[in-house]
Amino acid sequence: MMQLGMFAQENTVDALVGRIRDAHERGFARAWVPQIFAVDALTVLAIAGREVPGIGLGTAVVPTYPRHPMALATQARTISQVSDGRFTLGIGLSHRVVIENMLGMKWGEVRHLREYLSILLPLLADEPADFAGETLTGRLALTIPAKPVPVVVAALGPKMLDLAGRLTAGTTTWVTGLDTLRDYVVPTIRAAAEAAGRPEPQVVAALPVAVTDDADTARKIAAKAFAVYGQLPSYRSMLDREGAGGPADVAIIGDESTVRARIAAFADAGVTEFVVVPFFERERTLDAVATL
Repeated sequence: MMQLGMFAQENTVDALVGRIRDAHERGFARAWVPQIFAVDALTVLAIAGREVPGIGLGTAVVPTYPRHPMALATQARTISQVSDGRFTLGIGLSHRVVIENMLGMKWGEVRHLREYLSILLPLLADEPADFAGETLTGRLALTIPAKPVPVVVAALGPKMLDLAGRLTAGTTTWVTGLDTLRDYVVPTIRAAAEAAGRPEPQVVAALPVAVTDDADTARKIAAKAFAVYGQLPSYRSMLDREGAGGPADVAIIGDESTVRARIAAFADAGVTEFVVVPFFERERTLDAVATL
């Protein structure tokens, strides 16, 4: 059965913890927090793990380049300890414009992610890392008592999906439409997991959602609010696969019955968790979706 998650993003710790508490009270399975240019997602999730019992917690996603896998594993296992194993670590390569233009690091190699996971995954499983690669080295062990932390990867290209399926718990997607998930993402990552003898992978799909009687206004707001994602190559390729002009074209917008039916279709496509990103008439949207 497909789970429902909720995306939470705020600029203060208290507000973000409040969003996570709201997600729990509404019955969502997990609250997902991005690491963008606001408060540190991992720090907030450690606080939420103590203050909001019961709900699953996840990052969608933490960029790999700014944090050595040892540092990220330390943070992730700390959150797992505080939350009694309710934390899922979502990671990704971010985008060239961020990593190279803003941070001055070399971006874009699947090799980087493969080497990163070679260090990160053992540490998250309470095993020592012993790896020396071309871009990263990790020879160490952690002494943080905690349950193992599952990892999902923001994987859209075929090589990334193959790597995610073979090594991790699954993938998390953003502004990727129903047809693309059903016909490309799900079968590609499932095939990789099967080839590696791994369990069926998680496919966590996030999309903008608005329950409203004013669909035209909602679509205009979505087009403006999410315009940047239509310009980033990895998301652009997914939109092109879908035949979508921009992120607003894959947003789920309509009245209660329309939105519920469209979300339900993602379960048939093989999505294991649909993550609601409310952007217009937030309370009505969450009230309607939570009944699913």
